[in-house]
Amino acid sequence: MTKLSVNINKIATIRNARGGNNPNVTQIAIDAELFGAQGITVHPRPDERHITKEDVFNLKEVVTTELNIEGYPDDRFMELVGTIMPQQATLVPDPPNVLTSNAGWDTVARANELRPIISKLKKLGIRTSIFVAPDLQMIKGASEIGTDRIELYTEGYANSYLKNKEAGIAPYVKAAELAENIGLGVNAGHDLDLKNLPYFSKNIPFLDEVSIGHALISDALYFGLEDTIHKYLNALK
Repeated sequence: MTKLSVNINKIATIRNARGGNNPNVTQIAIDAELFGAQGITVHPRPDERHITKEDVFNLKEVVTTELNIEGYPDDRFMELVGTIMPQQATLVPDPPNVLTSNAGWDTVARANELRPIISKLKKLGIRTSIFVAPDLQMIKGASEIGTDRIELYTEGYANSYLKNKEAGIAPYVKAAELAENIGLGVNAGHDLDLKNLPYFSKNIPFLDEVSIGHALISDALYFGLEDTIHKYLNALK
């Protein structure tokens, strides 16, 4: 079964809006796992506008499933990941000033930059995943630089789901099949929600993991965190 990793960045965003420790990011992670989440994802940005460095250290002490730290692999990120030693590090190509991840890596043009980074993480025993668009050339490039998994950037699928879901899913199916055939694990994330996730999961049955934050936390405002996590787990079945 595909694992659900809950991205708790938005919890930290709400907390930071007022200061203090309400809502408690660490407790939310504990509760999310208690309610069935099989992983916790964080994206600690340099400006700490949501998840802070302190949060990451606190989460290391309490997460019992899988901690996935994602971010741009600059010196700051690599030092943090090397200290925390999460189960997975997901490399995203967004520089510090962007609002949210909005593109996949060019694994061909930036191969020489990415290869030693991935090698270093793997030597530490950290599973590596790299954010890519459903582009077959980029997926082949990901394999050549040594990553363990790809994370398919699913905004394109999400945008096309209501218009033409068959056309929207097609490049992702081809991308995932190629990844599977060349020995890469397949993760996915960005704009997946309760409406579009079941169809995505059904068409990519060997999907290892989805990382979902914004939609899941938004749904929790209506359904509560426990029921929301159950709904997402059911959507993956």
